[in-house]
Amino acid sequence: MQMADCKKQIAPTMTTTLPPRSEPKPLIVIVEDEPELAALLAAHLEKAGMHTQICNRAQHAMKFLKKNFANLVLLDINLPDQSGISLLEELKSEDISVPIIFVTGNVDEPARVKGLDIGADDYVTKPFSYTELVARIKAVLRRTESIRDQNVTKNVKISDDPFDFCGATITPVRLEIAFPDGTVMKIGRKELGILAYLNAHPSQVITRKALIHSVWGIHADVKSRSLDQYIVKVRDLFTEHGLSLANFRTVHGIGYIFDPAGVAKAAEA
Repeated sequence: MQMADCKKQIAPTMTTTLPPRSEPKPLIVIVEDEPELAALLAAHLEKAGMHTQICNRAQHAMKFLKKNFANLVLLDINLPDQSGISLLEELKSEDISVPIIFVTGNVDEPARVKGLDIGADDYVTKPFSYTELVARIKAVLRRTESIRDQNVTKNVKISDDPFDFCGATITPVRLEIAFPDGTVMKIGRKELGILAYLNAHPSQVITRKALIHSVWGIHADVKSRSLDQYIVKVRDLFTEHGLSLANFRTVHGIGYIFDPAGVAKAAEA
C-alpha cells in the first residue's frame, strides 16, 4: 500500500497591493456672473481633479466663504453686485484667508496691479487657455501649502521670534517654554497660539470667539468649553512652576484680558 506524503503543505504567500491613497481634491470657488462660462470653468477644473462651487454674485461667495473652507477662489473683477477687488477687501476685513486668482476681461494694467497689491495671488485675462489656468491654480496651491507648512497655528509661524509671557519664555521654532526655575519643556500648538495671541494684544478684552478664530481658524468648529480647557491647562502649567498669571484674567461672559501693566485693573478701580 502506498503511503501518502504527509509533509505539511505551506500555503503560498499572498501579497496584497493596496491602492495608492488618493489626495483630497481641492475646492475651488468660481465667482463668475456668466452662467455658461462658470459651468465651462467648473467642467475643466473637475476634469483636472478638483471640486468646484459656483457663485454668480459677490455676496453669494461671501456668504459661502464665511461658512465653508475653500482652497482657492477664481474671482471675476466685474460682478453685478460688487467688484471683485472690493470683495477681496471684504474677505480680508473678515479675516477670511483664501488664495485668489482674478479672472477677467479687463486688460487695464492699473486694475491688475491694484488687484495684486491688495493680496491677489495671480491674474488671468480672458480669453485664456484652460490648460494654463489649471497650471496656474496648481502653482498657487503649491505655494499656499508651502506657506501653511510654516504655521504652528493660524496665528504663529515657526519663524516667529521667542517672546516672554508672565516670566516664561516661549520659543515657537522649538515648541518650547522655559521657566525661571530652569525647566524647559514642550508646549502644545494650541497653548502656544493662545499665549502668542494674548501677548500680541495686551490690555485688550479679547472675546472667546476672536481667540478661537485666531488660533484655530475662522471655520474651526471649536466650542467655548474646549477653549476654556486649554486656558486651564495654561494656568496649571504656570502655577506648577511658581509663576503667577494674575495679569491674565477672565472677563466673565466675554472672554479674557492679558494686562501686564495693570492698566485695565487700575482703570476699573
